[in-house]
Amino acid sequence: MMRPFENEGGTGLNDYEMMLILPPDLDEEGANTTTERIRGYVTSRGGDVRSLELWGRRRLSFPLKRYREGVYHIAHFSLAPEQALDLDRSLRLNEQVLRHLIVRADA
Repeated sequence: MMRPFENEGGTGLNDYEMMLILPPDLDEEGANTTTERIRGYVTSRGGDVRSLELWGRRRLSFPLKRYREGVYHIAHFSLAPEQALDLDRSLRLNEQVLRHLIVRADA
C-alpha cells in the first residue's frame, strides 16, 4: 500500500495538484505573498510549478475558522515526495491558509 506522497521509483519528482483556500478578507497583496511563498518553496527545493491559478471566491459547504466563503487557488507542480510532506506540514501551520489538499496527480 502506498502512502499519499510516496514515490514509486524511490527517486525523482512526482506530479502533484494542490487546492488551497485562503480567507476572503485577505487583501490581494497578502494572497500574492502566500502564493509566491508556495511557488518559492517548490522551486527552491528543485521542483517546478507548472501553474498556480486563482479560481476565485466561493461559498464553503461548512464554516472554516468562522468563514463562510473562501478564495480558491489550484496549483500543479512537481516535487520530491519528502519535500511534498514538508510543504503539507508548512501549509498546516500557515495561519493565512484555511484549508489545503495536496494529491499526487496520475501519470
